Amino acid sequence: MQGQVLLDSASLISARTYRTLAQALQQPDSVYKLDLSRKKLKVLPEELLLLTHLQVLKLSNNGIKEIPSWIGRLKTLQYLDISNNKLFAIPDSIGLLENLVFLGLNRNVIERLPHEIGMLKKLETLEMWDNELGTIPEEMKNLTNLKVFELRGILFTESAQRQITNLMPSTKIYFSPSCNCGN
Repeated sequence: MQGQVLLDSASLISARTYRTLAQALQQPDSVYKLDLSRKKLKVLPEELLLLTHLQVLKLSNNGIKEIPSWIGRLKTLQYLDISNNKLFAIPDSIGLLENLVFLGLNRNVIERLPHEIGMLKKLETLEMWDNELGTIPEEMKNLTNLKVFELRGILFTESAQRQITNLMPSTKIYFSPSCNCGN
């Protein structure tokens, strides 16, 4: 983290948003925000690692099936949106993104979260609606800054909903009405 400055939310809002990787790579040290949404991406370009100050990365509405383990090397990321893709899993290295405040994983087909998700101590919002989760890891209890956990569109039983709520009593958790599936 030496030499890398995290922008506060006001500075991030006013920072320039780059909309193509080619444009961003022309001045990699000036890139704080990159929006590659709706670019028909199938994989995450490894050139993202050249953007050493990258703090906002939007990758929604693509065809991405996998997040590579090198994602954990993007240490300055505060905001990561990979919603509306084709993700089945999240790599364990997600836990290395220690500055992450927002993680958007909506509308994928994620079946499980890695235990390392509990290492995201600064995380305030985790959006998971419309996924295929069966359970959430016990380590979620370590996310003491988590304010919003969005789980609508996932069929949890009443007992699973209670268990999740008890795990994170100070988090606002949004569920769809419980199902009696598997009972």
